[in-house]
Amino acid sequence: MSEKRYILAIDQGTTRTKSIIFDENGNIVGQGYSKVESIYPRPGWVEQRPKDLLQSILDSTKQALKTGGIDLSRIEAIGMANQGETVIVWDSETGEPVYNAISWQCRRTAPLCEELKRLRIEDKIREKTGLIIDPYFSATKIKWILDNVEEAKRKLKQGKLLCGTSDAWLLWKLSGGEVFVTDYTTASRTMLLNIHKLSWDREILEVLEIPREILPDPQPNSKVVGHTSRKIFGEEIPISGLIVDQQGALFGQACFDSGMVKCTYGTGCFILMNTGEKPVLSKHGLLTTVAWKLDGNANYALDGGIFIAGAAIEWLKRIGLIRDAAETERLARSIKDTGDLFFIPAFAGLAAPYWDPYARGTIVGITGGTGREHIVRALLEAIAFRVHDIINCMEIDSGYKIKTLRVDGGMVANKFLMEFQADILGIPIEVPKVSETTSLGVAYLAGLATHVWRDLREIADNWEVKEVYKPKLSEERRKILLERWKEAVKRSLKWSKM
Repeated sequence: MSEKRYILAIDQGTTRTKSIIFDENGNIVGQGYSKVESIYPRPGWVEQRPKDLLQSILDSTKQALKTGGIDLSRIEAIGMANQGETVIVWDSETGEPVYNAISWQCRRTAPLCEELKRLRIEDKIREKTGLIIDPYFSATKIKWILDNVEEAKRKLKQGKLLCGTSDAWLLWKLSGGEVFVTDYTTASRTMLLNIHKLSWDREILEVLEIPREILPDPQPNSKVVGHTSRKIFGEEIPISGLIVDQQGALFGQACFDSGMVKCTYGTGCFILMNTGEKPVLSKHGLLTTVAWKLDGNANYALDGGIFIAGAAIEWLKRIGLIRDAAETERLARSIKDTGDLFFIPAFAGLAAPYWDPYARGTIVGITGGTGREHIVRALLEAIAFRVHDIINCMEIDSGYKIKTLRVDGGMVANKFLMEFQADILGIPIEVPKVSETTSLGVAYLAGLATHVWRDLREIADNWEVKEVYKPKLSEERRKILLERWKEAVKRSLKWSKM
């Protein structure tokens, strides 16, 4: 009987790094967790220490090996998911960063984005990259460092500067400076990749004055790109799966066919639809992005983000309306409906399809009989309404009728929310057996490259549903609720401009 084969999946996120060891059946056999801190030098500025990110990978991996009782030499391959648009710039000789990592959350480049919009290149950038001009993406963060950090200017002149998203530096360090790559999905989040040609766009690089030679080479998501350094990691192990976190979850949910959709319920909600081998440009402000690239053509996705979901539950705790998140389900079920109360959680504006940064959180329909249970229920319903907003746009943009929604993330534990989500979408909601879908996705990618799994069909057959929520609401009631939601949203728009 042959020995079991193990894959190490590293999910390097914004607030924590998770390292999970999977066996060849996709079962979790060991896991570790390490927190990561953010730094806030000024209002709207968010940074992280690159060395903290690297240390969190080493610490969480050590934990995962310990809990699984597995020796590092038994790991067949490593895959890594990354937090996306966060940027690191470093010295090519020493590997030392010239500045802290600038987080995807950082808004310092808003003035630079306004300058770019004045050049009237927004349509061109959208057409080429699938993205909108926004501080969220990596391009303007790289330019900010090149323009504002003296050491970066000096190293660039000396030809000793490299830059990329956080994954590029982490891979450089883990491989002992042997690997300088990113993957196509992460590259597609920079605002620098031409998603049709799958190469860095010369014209955009020229506008931003970013030299092509300091950027990593984009690679397929499932390929051996190098090995970990024995000095850093303890063993030479193939690095063979790379992906950005949300696309990792789409892959982990086995959404391999066009029109399949996943939603991750976390601090915000992130919804991705596989649109197949053709990029679909949205007319409703959704993003177009690379879903993954394996051996042949790339697969693309429509991407819709909701800024506030779990973050609003944290707000309820902070103001004393609830003690913990688990309490929200009991309170929501204690009443038959919200009494026509609607909560618009526009704490940081509203994204697609409204795209109003001046919208603000609003509670509409308060009466003398309104209690905390009505507010809590209205907030949970609001998260489901916002997901409906995005799903509706995806159907119109893509032409696909969505049959089911595969879900993951911390809020999936709230059964009331899942039931209401099924009701308001009018389709079944599927919760997978393995909830760590990003880690599972990157493990699958790493294992495909090293022949632990044969193909996508084998992975799809491996996917198991744990729970299905079916819609029970009448079509008439659903329409009324959606019309009232739209009316309530109107009350929140452009509020901070008034």
